[in-house]
Amino acid sequence: MADKNPSKRYVNDLSRFTYTYSVVQRARGKTVPIALAFFFLILAGFFGNINLHVAPEDIFIVIAASAIGGYMALNIGANDVANNMGPAVGGKVLTVVAAVIIAAIFESMGALLAGGDVVKTVAKGIISTEDGVDIAVFRYLMLSALLAAALWINLATYLNAPVSTTHSIVGGVMGGGIAAAGFGIVNWVTMSKIAASWVISPVFGGIVAAALLFIIKWRILNQEDRNQAARTWVPILIGLMGGAFTAYMAMKGLKKIWKPDTMTIIIASLGMMAITWLGSISYIAKKADQIGNKKKEIYTLFHLPLIMGVMLLCFAHGANDVANAVGPLAAIVSTFTNTSVQAKAAIPLWVMMIGASGIALGLLLFGPKLIHTVGQKITRLNAPRAYTVALASAITVLIATTLGLPVSSTHIAIGAIFGVGFLREWLEHPKKGQLKPGHVLNATSDEAFDNVSARMKRRLVRRQFVYSIGAAWIITVPASAFLAAGIFYLLRFLGAMG
Repeated sequence: MADKNPSKRYVNDLSRFTYTYSVVQRARGKTVPIALAFFFLILAGFFGNINLHVAPEDIFIVIAASAIGGYMALNIGANDVANNMGPAVGGKVLTVVAAVIIAAIFESMGALLAGGDVVKTVAKGIISTEDGVDIAVFRYLMLSALLAAALWINLATYLNAPVSTTHSIVGGVMGGGIAAAGFGIVNWVTMSKIAASWVISPVFGGIVAAALLFIIKWRILNQEDRNQAARTWVPILIGLMGGAFTAYMAMKGLKKIWKPDTMTIIIASLGMMAITWLGSISYIAKKADQIGNKKKEIYTLFHLPLIMGVMLLCFAHGANDVANAVGPLAAIVSTFTNTSVQAKAAIPLWVMMIGASGIALGLLLFGPKLIHTVGQKITRLNAPRAYTVALASAITVLIATTLGLPVSSTHIAIGAIFGVGFLREWLEHPKKGQLKPGHVLNATSDEAFDNVSARMKRRLVRRQFVYSIGAAWIITVPASAFLAAGIFYLLRFLGAMG
């Protein structure tokens, strides 16, 4: 029997083919990064095995530790780096692709050039091994801490929550230590300081970022002649960034290979502040000659300083946080050359390469998702707002370090974004007709609208991210600790079975 409507059947077949093809393409988009990541972990395990010659019965733990160290590095790249690059993307200064490439380069440079050759074996002094810990137990402890931290960061990334990788590994070491030797092994004074950073870091970061943005609005953006105001104030802000980042790199980014005294840091910072201020005057004047007086045109003056700032942040992050990925791995490796657990362990080059390449690959494969969240979903950013976030991150670390306060760079950066958004809510008093698309009102009717103050009506910070990110921060340490304890008991059980 002939088909009465062949054209209709053709359209249906074409629709089914198109749908199937789109499903395959989406699946391929998710499968390829996972496959590449899995291949990297296999290489990391193989790399560890060929670089560390151990007895046959210890080969498994070497391969497992190397692969899990690579897994941790992948997750650091996917989650933590977004805090530095997200604002630049949200401010439309960099595309996601450009941000990922820049971050991958500078994270790797920081890890390999300034990551240091020695790392503490017990992560920030969270546990004490002075009374002696059996080497086999110590290996299981560090392996469980590393895997627990990596799993937690992986889950947080999937849920779009930027969390502190340092706190994750701290929680893992604490949980593994408790499971191995009881609560007495934990340094609770240090833990209380870390808990304090949950509040100190975002509050400090938010206050500093809000203050900087207020100055930019007051002295530049709200002036009648913005162009002329920018010629005066943007070089001053660039000078401030030059001085702040000089001190930041000396105290954080290069601290493992260069340890200047306080006076040297002050002199270097003041010198760089003057050089960058004076040197940028002519550059800003030339740029200002090419633009008009509109706000969006003034924003372009912040592009290059912002890009340079996030490059330095990424370098410093790579230098510091690579230890979170390879520190426990280096600690495990050290037990094969020492007869007891050492307070510090040397980081072999092959271990550092696993950490550096893992961070870069994790950023390339999985980083864009959280970069988009940090840069665009919490609050709307532009170049000046993103600039204040980057500068606030450096200044807050300097203030906190000087005062001896514990801080988290992740919490500072996110707190700075919150501070920028909340300042905008406080400063702007819109009428109902001036509300832009996407702004959420508390009021549900015109009558209710009239009875609620304008400041409380405009929501420029998405509250669901405030709550979800805050909750993720609070539960990071206990979640990692419980995971590590469970993994430790499982490893001990499997070890006993073997």
